Formats: sequence, C-alpha cells, structure tokens
Amino acid sequence: QVQLVESGGGLVQAGGSLRLSCAASGRTLGIAGMGWFRQAPGKEREFVAATSGSGDYTYYAESVKGRFTISRDNAKNTVYLQMNSLKPEDTAVYYCAATPLLIAAMESGYNYWGQGTQVTVSS
Repeated sequence: QVQLVESGGGLVQAGGSLRLSCAASGRTLGIAGMGWFRQAPGKEREFVAATSGSGDYTYYAESVKGRFTISRDNAKNTVYLQMNSLKPEDTAVYYCAATPLLIAAMESGYNYWGQGTQVTVSS
C-alpha cells in the first residue's frame, strides 16, 4: 500500500500564492506518475496537474496553465503544486494521487489518493 499525505493548504487572498506538498510513504517503488485533483463545493472532482515518474513530463488543466506548476523530489518521495495568481474559483479541496502509469489525467488512472487539503481564496 501507498500512503499520501497533503499539506500546505490554507486561506489566501486573490492574487496570492500557496505551495502544496504531498508526501508518499509505504510501497513507493510501485509509483510512477503523480497528480493533483481538486473538488469545489457542489462540483465533481477535476484534474489539475500531473507529472511523470521522472518529472520530465507534465500536464495541466487549461484553467491553471501558466499559474500552477507541478514538480517532484523523488529523493523525498514528495510532489509539489506551486499555485500563483490564485483566484476565488480555485477554492477547493486539493487531492494528491499516485499511479503506476507513466502519467495520467483521469481519476480512473490513479490507484492511491490522499485525504485532501483545503485551499480557500478570498476575493
């Protein structure tokens, strides 16, 4: 099993920045791609960003492209999501996920999920 623990969420004003972290533990050798998803109140969970096992490949949702950056430190088994120029519509619970696939943008591609961290952007 793989355990994922997110941190770094909080309350920030519009235009501000936050960096989320997700630490993986357990059978991490089975992990390749990692991603971030988010779920706003009353909405379905949606894809935000993904990175390949080496970090050489990244993929973003159009709504965050140019503002968010996903990265990973494999020595620390940690993936990050740097969020800049935050907007009120970015308010959501952000989830980290891990997959044995190279990279994935769909929920169904991920085997392991964290508990989520709340991000609230005030206007």
